[in-house]
Amino acid sequence: MTDDTQFPAQQQTPPGLTDEMTPVPDHGEESYVGHGRLEGQVALVTGGDSGIGRAIAIAYAREGADVAFTYLPEEQPDAEATVALVEGAGRRVLALALDLTERAACDEAVARTVEELGALDILVNNAGYQMARDHAVDDLSDDRIDRTFKTNLYALLWLTRAAAPHLRKRPGCVINNASIQAYEPSTTLLDYAATKAAINNLTVNLAASLGSDGIRVNAVAPGPIWTPLQPATQEPEKIEKFGSDTPLGRAGQPAEVAPAFVFLASPADASYVSGTVLGVTGGKPVF
Repeated sequence: MTDDTQFPAQQQTPPGLTDEMTPVPDHGEESYVGHGRLEGQVALVTGGDSGIGRAIAIAYAREGADVAFTYLPEEQPDAEATVALVEGAGRRVLALALDLTERAACDEAVARTVEELGALDILVNNAGYQMARDHAVDDLSDDRIDRTFKTNLYALLWLTRAAAPHLRKRPGCVINNASIQAYEPSTTLLDYAATKAAINNLTVNLAASLGSDGIRVNAVAPGPIWTPLQPATQEPEKIEKFGSDTPLGRAGQPAEVAPAFVFLASPADASYVSGTVLGVTGGKPVF
């Protein structure tokens, strides 16, 4: 590879699998060290089988939280790896094979988390869908628009609605996964970028709506992060220079994003932080 090439050209069938990536992402398996910031808490992380979701699950478990996470059935190999990593941290884990584009699945995710793990302190709306292999608005099929908005927005609202009664009891917090795409939208991601801008708006509005209940609502806006979503949804030639346009000159790893989710979840460190979007973008602006 040349100096400005970070990854070999590669492509997968969506949704993509971790072990088929070159190189395999770093989720903090060897590096993340917990300090008890989330001791005794219960978290539900959507899309927790791989990428940023797996890194969050690892970090939360090592910080002392039990973790439930959702994944799609075709992501079973990645889900099994995440289960092993959470259990390796000595925490309880609940893996839920659910399609969050269905409202009933969102309700089930929350209900089973509370039923099987006993409570809910942290809801992380991380699951997302994008497709960047079509290059014009003419190529946006109804099915793609529907899946993008249901995965990225409908599910966020359905899950937050279902979780709110349980979060009020703690009180707990909600953390949404936004994106640099909310600030620097790509024409190949018209629908995805629009949902991420909407997530920023929802984050601020939910923080105002739920603040009187003591529930904090924040978001993290990652930049280009090396996850299965990239080879599964980008053209191969884009992968070769993925992340090279950031001020730091490279893509980030999931392990570099997870600490932001830990900070925002921590009742000691972020007790007065709500309604904010924290950028982890390699230097790209989030304002």
